[in-house]
Amino acid sequence: MVGLHKSPYHGFSVEFSQHRPYMQGDNLRSVDWRVFGKTEKYFIKQYEEETNLRSYIILDSSKSMGYASDKTISKIEYASTLVAALSYLMIKQQDAVSLTIYSDKIHKHLPPKSSNSYFQQILRELTILETSSNTNTAESLNSVAEKIKRRGLVIIISDFFDDVDKTLKAIKHFAHQKNEVIIFQILDPMERSFGFGKDAIFKDLETDEELTTQPYQIQKAYQEAMSEFTNKIKRECLNSNFDYNLLDTSTPFDKALFSYIQKRSRLH
Repeated sequence: MVGLHKSPYHGFSVEFSQHRPYMQGDNLRSVDWRVFGKTEKYFIKQYEEETNLRSYIILDSSKSMGYASDKTISKIEYASTLVAALSYLMIKQQDAVSLTIYSDKIHKHLPPKSSNSYFQQILRELTILETSSNTNTAESLNSVAEKIKRRGLVIIISDFFDDVDKTLKAIKHFAHQKNEVIIFQILDPMERSFGFGKDAIFKDLETDEELTTQPYQIQKAYQEAMSEFTNKIKRECLNSNFDYNLLDTSTPFDKALFSYIQKRSRLH
């Protein structure tokens, strides 16, 4: 958990969040004496600003995220597990977490909070989550940026199957607010390799358009196009000092997450 992010934001706010047990070294002025009078136990009052960071997780739930090839879970299932794990780690670090779910528009926005009960609310939203509609990443990201009133950590999780230039421009909106930005691009292994068999019918999950082709005839061209697509996103992210991570749904989830946390520990 240590090293998941920088911790430059530590202050005070009148917005009460939750209690935690008193630990040696805590400021006695933060003790809730009313609670002590009732329980004869020391508890510290925590406030939203006392969290190390506000983290804004933005999850793509468009139909393309529902894709899963043989022997893999869908991209949305993989992404949802990532959201749950990151939220858990951050709340354990006393960070406030926000969750926004979008496709062609924002479907759900939970403001940043850091209580354990709030983590349960995040899990409930992920449990009932279903993919829907087409994608409008740029407009959705711009809408989220307008909701952020205090800088923090922005985590965007998507396959980014949308207008790349508009999407990258929207992501830079967060950088202008001096947020730290982390990108998780989630792809299925078959979307990268195009290792399908003979004649196949491909259906666009968002437009329902169908295409019949022989995959082996276009596999090389497809791989080159996909590589160009992911490399462009990676290159633009690096140029903007964003943290870019390409995750494959065939990669064991715990391995992918642990590898990422190790990298963040080295960076900070």
